[in-house]
Amino acid sequence: QVQLVESGGGLVQAGGSLRLSCAASGRTFTSYTMGWFRQAPGKEREFVAAISRSGDMTRYADSVKGRFTISRDNFKNTVFLQMNSLKPEDTAVYYCASRSSATLLSYTNAGTYDYWGQGTQVTVSS
Repeated sequence: QVQLVESGGGLVQAGGSLRLSCAASGRTFTSYTMGWFRQAPGKEREFVAAISRSGDMTRYADSVKGRFTISRDNFKNTVFLQMNSLKPEDTAVYYCASRSSATLLSYTNAGTYDYWGQGTQVTVSS
């Protein structure tokens, strides 16, 4: 069992930045690849970013590439999502997720993740 708790969401103007955090507890954090997803009102949950167990590999959705950075601190059992140059279309509830896969295969598929946080709201005003 893994518990994930997101924090860092809020209201920001377009062009601004936010840093999301996801604290994990339970089984060994380094056993899990980690991902961030988001869901806007009336839309399906979509992949944002993923990071390998050791942090040496990352993947991003095209819509956030170059603006968002995923990272992890395996000593603090925490994964981060640094979001820069935010746009109104980035407004959504952001979810942290974990999975026990050793690779990043199918990393965009939410169904391959085992545990989810409760989500944190990010609102970008124009």
